[in-house]
Amino acid sequence: MVSNVPEVTFKTRVRDVSIGGDNPFRWQDVTSDEIFKGKRVVVFALPGAFTPTCSSTHLPGYEKEYDNLKNLGIDEVYCLSVNDAFSMFQWGRQLGVENVKLLPDGNCDFTRGMGMLVKKENLGFGERSWRYSMLVNDGKIEKIFSEPGKCDNHEEDPFTCSDVSTMLHYLQGEVRQAS
Repeated sequence: MVSNVPEVTFKTRVRDVSIGGDNPFRWQDVTSDEIFKGKRVVVFALPGAFTPTCSSTHLPGYEKEYDNLKNLGIDEVYCLSVNDAFSMFQWGRQLGVENVKLLPDGNCDFTRGMGMLVKKENLGFGERSWRYSMLVNDGKIEKIFSEPGKCDNHEEDPFTCSDVSTMLHYLQGEVRQAS
């Protein structure tokens, strides 16, 4: 397992009202440093936008508990998936996501660098991220919760430890220990 997050450039789309029209967005490169340097960040990664567990539980759970995560010293919360910026935007919009930032890893660069790239050809998904969550402090991985059984073409989609409850319990334990 890696100890620092991979240095990559994410291809994102950002709203730019100066563009005008029906689609006021432009491409913007965002680096790992811009996301992680000098910050304490929670990242949770999942197999895909619009998929059942990701849409019904994983992302909505982190969105619901966003303020509690912030109150425990988290600067930002990111949802990462091997999807393009357009899919991530529409997915977030459909779910009403207002707080969690959606991070597209369409080229799998970050996921590959994390050692979390798996094949999901059995579902017609191609290469995707294994489901996990992690706490990152200034680019260093402080804690990672990776779902059990990581392998190519896994018959199931385990969701036992990358959920927001596990992350909250971990962070609350840190707060208790510091008191």
